[in-house]
Amino acid sequence: MDRARSTPTPPRRYQVGRREVDAAVEALLAQAQTIFGASDDAELVRELLVTGIKLLQEKVPRGDLRLVNHAFKEIRHALRVFAPWEHVRKVSIFGSARTPTAAPAWKQARRFAERIARAGWMVITGAGQGIMGAAQGGAGRARSFGVNIRLPWEQAANETIAGDQKLIRFRYFFTRKLFFMKEAHAIVLFPGGFGTHDEGFEALTLVQTGKTELVPIVFVDEPGGNYWSDWHEYVDTHLRARGLISDSDLSLYKVTDDVEVAVGELMRFYDNYHSSRYVRDLLVIRVRRPPDKRELGRLNGEFRDLLAEGRIETGAALPEEQGEAAKLPRVVLRFHRRDFGRLRQFVDRLNALGPERAPRARVSRASPHQVMPVDRPRRASQR
Repeated sequence: MDRARSTPTPPRRYQVGRREVDAAVEALLAQAQTIFGASDDAELVRELLVTGIKLLQEKVPRGDLRLVNHAFKEIRHALRVFAPWEHVRKVSIFGSARTPTAAPAWKQARRFAERIARAGWMVITGAGQGIMGAAQGGAGRARSFGVNIRLPWEQAANETIAGDQKLIRFRYFFTRKLFFMKEAHAIVLFPGGFGTHDEGFEALTLVQTGKTELVPIVFVDEPGGNYWSDWHEYVDTHLRARGLISDSDLSLYKVTDDVEVAVGELMRFYDNYHSSRYVRDLLVIRVRRPPDKRELGRLNGEFRDLLAEGRIETGAALPEEQGEAAKLPRVVLRFHRRDFGRLRQFVDRLNALGPERAPRARVSRASPHQVMPVDRPRRASQR
């Protein structure tokens, strides 16, 4: 595949538009780099400064300024809290805060969290009671993040995460929701109310539209339960059958009432697949075992409908990836960016390469304070 492309015309530089103000911004940034050290990302920081000044320049109302200010500070704080664990896989777990401890769904959530924590993962919940408390109790304090929300009535954090440095209290739902998706390598949902369905549909929408990287999404019923199987029937009958979603969109999630199936779904997704990103018009998928020549031919035949042009190829890291999982081989294609359910089927096929090349995912036992590193660049929830 010829990856050469003509150099695009650089965009116009983002500035305030007043010479003396723009010069002052440059001087401030230079001084900050002298004090804190030079950064390759200084241009992005300069644009943040320019944006702040533009809000003043455009006389944005005080209420709107407060919203932007609080949201920006919440995002900065959350980035700082998550940063030490950015290379550890995490699962965001959703479910009702009203679920009692005797309920089968509560016990199911605790079992799931215990199993995935033993595999070296960490859990993220809303830090409340019910399903959230069950999941964090199962995972333990050392493996838990809590992203709480400030409400008119106080939503106290559950006893597992209360007072922990990994507990964050958000003012806004939208900043909180950002981190549920941004930091998650998987989404697991237990029975819940409006909020649970909101989070589930948002996760599906972000993955379906390519606004977040593919992640496994699993809906877990209580043993023998029909909460999510009835939901799936509705999605199949009223959304898929009417053409409101594609047939392949059903591949974006799994419904089960078995904790072992749920854990296996997460583990298998990362058996071969590691991560992905776009480089210009190329989708670059990092894998642990690349397809051989025969397998690559089969993939090109079966998944040619994913291609805007060219063929699916293998190779090494591209220069633009700047050392991201640099030693891993790549599967590269010009994906048309339309059918992400079909792309999920492609990833599943990469994970199912011949038995001698794709051993069954092993769930290891880790100590209560051990986490499993995953050589992975920091993720962004939206591209």
